[in-house]
Amino acid sequence: MKNFLYNILAACLLVAFCSPAFAGNPDRQGEAGAYELLLNPWAKSAGLHTMSTSMVRGVEAMRLNVAGIGRINKTEVLISNANYLQGTGIRMNAAGVVQKTGNGAFGISLMALDFGDIPVTTTDQPEGTGSTFSPTFFHLGLSYAHTFENKVSVGILFRGISETIANLSAFGLAIDAGVQYVTGPNDEFKFGISLRNVGSRMEFGGEGLNVQRPAPNNSGGELTFSQRAEDFELPSMLNIGLSYDIRVGTAHRVTLLGNFTSNSFSQDQLGGGLEYSLREYFMLRAAYKYEVGSEDEITGPIYTGLSAGATIEVPLRKKKTADEYVPHLGIDYAYRESRVWNGTHNISVRISL
Repeated sequence: MKNFLYNILAACLLVAFCSPAFAGNPDRQGEAGAYELLLNPWAKSAGLHTMSTSMVRGVEAMRLNVAGIGRINKTEVLISNANYLQGTGIRMNAAGVVQKTGNGAFGISLMALDFGDIPVTTTDQPEGTGSTFSPTFFHLGLSYAHTFENKVSVGILFRGISETIANLSAFGLAIDAGVQYVTGPNDEFKFGISLRNVGSRMEFGGEGLNVQRPAPNNSGGELTFSQRAEDFELPSMLNIGLSYDIRVGTAHRVTLLGNFTSNSFSQDQLGGGLEYSLREYFMLRAAYKYEVGSEDEITGPIYTGLSAGATIEVPLRKKKTADEYVPHLGIDYAYRESRVWNGTHNISVRISL
């Protein structure tokens, strides 16, 4: 069994480093769609700039490395709200549940974007018609992960993607897959690989593509012409991360992490961060992410690369023994600095049973 698992891990490494399909390609930047798949509504991992591929766990793992959903005690419920690029009026709302069953775990997650009310404009009324519309971008993910001997976890997630505006809509399906490997006397070394957003091409359709034009040959009246929208691919990406826990006594933990992201439709990203924990009840984290080859302030990333966050864990009852696990309530906050607007703020509330 161990040899089989090591072969799986070796195969993942080979794919990660040798597959040209996931090399960063700035020439294709902007050619994909459904870029909301790259947004992270969860505060804990957002505080590390979504680079905790090796150590993410529970509900948040469904947004980064699905293999981590099973690394919880029993049940986790998480809700989150994010003010995306404060000043744009866009908010991210998300909720998820993970249930562990033996060596496996099942998870479900929902995410929706709130764009607010957008004025309707036309060629005849460019200043607005007086009415508004609100786009609906919605994701539903179903996942499963299995842990072998508490060392290797593998997971897979199926996600439905729905994008709807006033009179146009598109739907697609995506698959995420991931592996996490833990080793060391106290499981202090962690390694993870995740492949995200691999799926079907999407295409918008609906009455919004129909236009009225005068009938030919001056015959009077109008004809309806139906246009075809160009289909688009999903923003596939590959994450490779590792982390190491440094413990000082029984109360303090400092985790160092590094992560590499290969994007199919943009530049690659490289970064690192650290997390400090006091008895796992209070945590501080910070990270920096750099987009390789992006020096232009106009076409470069919207974020400066800096992120920070904090977590407070509140036990819901007293421990009967020192090693007993007790349910707790967690509150997470994260901030990511941006070049324009006023950054992104995330806040999450979690119940772990």
